[in-house]
Amino acid sequence: MQDHSRQFEKQMKGANLSSSVIRTFHAYYEQLLKGERGMIADKDINPPSAGNLIKYEDISEFRSQAMLKKTVVIKLNGGLGTSMGLSKAKSLLPVKGNLNFLDIIVRQVLALRGESGYDVQLLFMNSYNTQTDTLEYLNRYTDLAKQNLPLSFVQNKFPRIRRDNLAPFESIDDDQNWNPPGHGDLYTALAADGLLDELIERGYRYAFVSNADNLAATVDTAIPAYMEANNINFVMEVCTRSPADRKGGHLCEDKYKQLLLREVAQTPEADLDRFQDIEFYRYFNTNNLWLDLQALQWSLIANDGIMLLPLIINPKIVENTPVYQLETAMGSAISVFTNTRAMVVPRSRFAPVKKNSDLLAVWSDAYELNDRYQLVLKRGLEQPPLVELDDRYYGNIDQMMKRFSEAVPSLASCSSLSLKGDISFGEEVICEGKVSIEAQEPIFLQHRRLAGEIKL
Repeated sequence: MQDHSRQFEKQMKGANLSSSVIRTFHAYYEQLLKGERGMIADKDINPPSAGNLIKYEDISEFRSQAMLKKTVVIKLNGGLGTSMGLSKAKSLLPVKGNLNFLDIIVRQVLALRGESGYDVQLLFMNSYNTQTDTLEYLNRYTDLAKQNLPLSFVQNKFPRIRRDNLAPFESIDDDQNWNPPGHGDLYTALAADGLLDELIERGYRYAFVSNADNLAATVDTAIPAYMEANNINFVMEVCTRSPADRKGGHLCEDKYKQLLLREVAQTPEADLDRFQDIEFYRYFNTNNLWLDLQALQWSLIANDGIMLLPLIINPKIVENTPVYQLETAMGSAISVFTNTRAMVVPRSRFAPVKKNSDLLAVWSDAYELNDRYQLVLKRGLEQPPLVELDDRYYGNIDQMMKRFSEAVPSLASCSSLSLKGDISFGEEVICEGKVSIEAQEPIFLQHRRLAGEIKL
């Protein structure tokens, strides 16, 4: 296959991408040219050994507010939530009452500042699509404007690649020529324009990175304090997999006991059954990560500004043309840093909103905000309700807003809720246990206590 590196370089320079981004793309493109597909076979890995795992409940003695002087909070905020029918930053969606994701994240950090007296810094990694909306919204928080560091930095982009000849994909609409490179771009983007160097110069040693849509992910100073005490460079928070997590990436290790993250796109077809075996591969990545910034700086210096992560090749169809998107996951850096660990944390630190069904659960009384603005399950609940919604009537956010405009049903005593049909809700609807509702025609429910299977 012909090497089109020069065309890609010209395209990326024309988009004013930095030399480190261009070098990083070329390193991945070379792998593609060589026929490498980033696959991780079962024969080369094992479940993580005990020595690579830390139990969250064992580190409470390390908790120290003084670590806030050395820790910066980074939220990944590049998603538009297109799967939820959104065209703006997902973080602008209302979550609890009138508060959206951004409101709650800011309040979490301001609460930390007020409680500790330390000027905890908050940064967002935005995409080109979310940068303007996010910064415009955050203008209302004057306290944030006083922080020493910029509120955001922007994720880079990679050129799309034709599958037939590995040449640049060319569209009249230039936006279609690019793809987000995945959140593994964090490390390159953070180093751009000297932001990583500035963080270290200002005395920040650790970064807590998490998704903006996971409001259960809050700073726990015990984790960076444990890292400091044990000279650990990278910690990934993991949870025990449930049946709902079968298709998500899992934690493993190679024959040298180096931790790895394997995504389904990196799994040979013959190994998919084992990939989904939640009793064998027991842990999944929450995308709550803790980085030693100095270790990241040293790694970039040693590798000419490149953080070469395990490659994910994502096949897509764009304008009827088969293309490849080269992507990476930031959690896969667990195999690149030295002295890494996985920390087994409770599900209470993981409550992401990826779909409208997740959003309904969070809207409901099954979740609440504690005094630190952390999203937590209502007292007494161990698991969130499992929600299944009919895509015909709840597939996008406008449909959700319409059908729950008056009220959200109580799910605090509900283990599962399935809605099939056009069902809207008013006040005082209480769901208990397993609830399945099927409606043959549009219906409005209010002042009802619901349980079991209901056909309307």
